[in-house]
Amino acid sequence: MSFGSISLEAHATLAIAMNKIGGKSNTGEGGENADRYLNQDPENNMRSAIKQVASGRFGVTASYLAHADDLQIKMAQGAKPGEGGELPGYKVTKDIAKTRHSVPRVGLISPPPHHDIYSIEDLAELIYDLKCSNPNARISVKLVSEVGVGVVASGVAKGKAEHIVISGHDGGTGASSWTGIKNAGLPWELGVAETHQVLVLNNLRSRVVVQADGQIRTGFDVVVAALLGADEFGFSTAPLIAMGCTMMRKCHLNTCPVGIATQDPILRKKFAGKPEHVINYLFMLAEEIRDHMAQLGVKNFQDLIGRTDLLKVSESSNPKAKTLNFNLILKNALHMRPGVNIVGGKYGDEGLPENSINIMLKGSAGQSFCAFMSKGVHVTLEGDANDYVGKGLCGGEIVVYPPKNSSPNFKSELNVIVGNVCLYGATSGKAYFRGIAAERFLVRNSGVVAVVEGVGDHGCEYMTGGCAVILGLTGRNFAAGMSGGIAYVLDVDGSFIGKCNSEMVDLLPLEDKTDLEYVLGLLKQFHTKTGSLIAEDLIKTWPESAKRFIKVCF
Repeated sequence: MSFGSISLEAHATLAIAMNKIGGKSNTGEGGENADRYLNQDPENNMRSAIKQVASGRFGVTASYLAHADDLQIKMAQGAKPGEGGELPGYKVTKDIAKTRHSVPRVGLISPPPHHDIYSIEDLAELIYDLKCSNPNARISVKLVSEVGVGVVASGVAKGKAEHIVISGHDGGTGASSWTGIKNAGLPWELGVAETHQVLVLNNLRSRVVVQADGQIRTGFDVVVAALLGADEFGFSTAPLIAMGCTMMRKCHLNTCPVGIATQDPILRKKFAGKPEHVINYLFMLAEEIRDHMAQLGVKNFQDLIGRTDLLKVSESSNPKAKTLNFNLILKNALHMRPGVNIVGGKYGDEGLPENSINIMLKGSAGQSFCAFMSKGVHVTLEGDANDYVGKGLCGGEIVVYPPKNSSPNFKSELNVIVGNVCLYGATSGKAYFRGIAAERFLVRNSGVVAVVEGVGDHGCEYMTGGCAVILGLTGRNFAAGMSGGIAYVLDVDGSFIGKCNSEMVDLLPLEDKTDLEYVLGLLKQFHTKTGSLIAEDLIKTWPESAKRFIKVCF
C-alpha cells in the first residue's frame, strides 16, 4: 500500500505499529519522504523497513535504497496482474508529487513491465544492482499467483534473491482500475503451493524465504499458508480495518469516509486509527494461530512449513465444488524430493559536495553503468556503454563520448554510443552522450538533464520531470505518457512531428528568451564536455539554428 493510494496518516501509523513489534511495513511503489527514515523517533519510528522498487521507480533514490532492511522488486501485484499502478490525478497532492518526483494533480501510471527487465537474466542484474546499492538489505521479488509461477520463482532464487512474495488476487489496492481488481488474478493458495513444490524439487527452497500475500486476515489463513509452504505473511486489508476501515470499496475514488484511502484534507482529518489498534489485532492473531497449532499438536511454527499432510479438503454441498481436485496442491514437497532442507545510505539525498569523486574511464562499459549514482560523483567514459546506463541516477554526472582517436570520417550522430533504457527512473543529475542512445531513453525520468545526439523508439516515455535535449533523429512514439518535464528536439529532417505521440504533450517552437538561453547553455556544456561537432555548429549559428528545434512539453 503506497503513500498515495492511502493517506500519510494511515501509512505512517502502519509503519509505527510494525516497528514497535519487530515487523516490517512496506512503502509500496510510491516512495517515502526522506524525513521519515532520516529523522527516526525511537518511540514513533515512521520508517518503512521494506522499500519497494516498482516499474514506475517513483521516489527511488540512492538514499531511499540505502535506508532499507528489505528491497522489494515488484514484478506484479495480485490485485492487478499485468497492469501497472494507476494513481488518479485527484490523489496526487503536492506532498505525493514531491515524494514521487512528479507534477501535482497529474495522474500517474506505472508501466506494465520494468523496462530494464525482459528476461530472468535482466532480473538477476537488477538484484545485483540493488545489492550493490545496499549490501545489507535482503532482496525480495514480488510475483503473482499464476500457473507456472514456480518456474519463475526458481529463476528468481537462482538470480540470488533472498525473499519471494506470492501475491493472490483477493488483495485490495487504492491505485488500480476497478476492472483489474474484480476480474484478474488467482488465489494465493495455488501460487504458494506450486512455488514451494518447485523450489524443493530443484533444491532451492533453503535459499529463499517465501511469503504469502492477499487477503490473509485470520489465524486459520496463516496456518493454511504455512502448511502450503509459506514462511512469512503479508497483511494489508485487516490492519486497515483495525485502524477504522469500513470497507466502503471506494479506495480508487478518493472519497474514503474514514481518512484512510484518500488524500482529501477534510476526509483525512477523520482518521482515528492508532498504532495500538494494529498491534492489538496482531497479538490476537498470534493467539488464534497458537490455538490452531495446539489442535494440530505442533509446538514450533517452523514445523508447520510445507506440512500438507495436516490439510484436508472441507466438505461442501455445492455440486460444482465436489468436482474440484486438490491433489496437486496438497502434494507434500518433501515426498517429491526427500532430504531437501526447506528452512530458509550515509549521506542522504544531499549526496557529496560537487566534484568529490571524479572518475575517468576508457573502453566499453557493461550494463547498468553508473546505476543509482549519487550527487558529487562525476564519471567520464571515452568509449561506449551497454544497456541501462545511469538508471536510477540521483545527482551524479555521466559523460560518454567516442574515442578521441576515431577515424576523421566517424560521425557520432549516426552511431549508437549507449544502449537501451538509459536513465530509467532517474531522479536528478546530468548526462551528456555524444552519439545516439538506443530505445526507451529517459523512461520515467523525473529530474535528470540529459543531452544526446539522437534516440531510438519510445524516448521520454512516462517522463514526469527534468529536461532532454535531442540533437538528432528520434524513433517513433516519442513522449508517450509524458506528464512533466521538457524536451527540446532538433528536427533534422522534418520528420519529428510524425514520430511524436502528441496525446499528452504540446509541440511548440523554441522562441522564448528564457528557453533560448537555457538550451544555448546546455549546448555549450555539451560541447565542452564531449567535443560534439553538432553542438559546435549549432552554437556558431545561434539563435538562427534555434528555429530548427521543437519544444515538447506537457
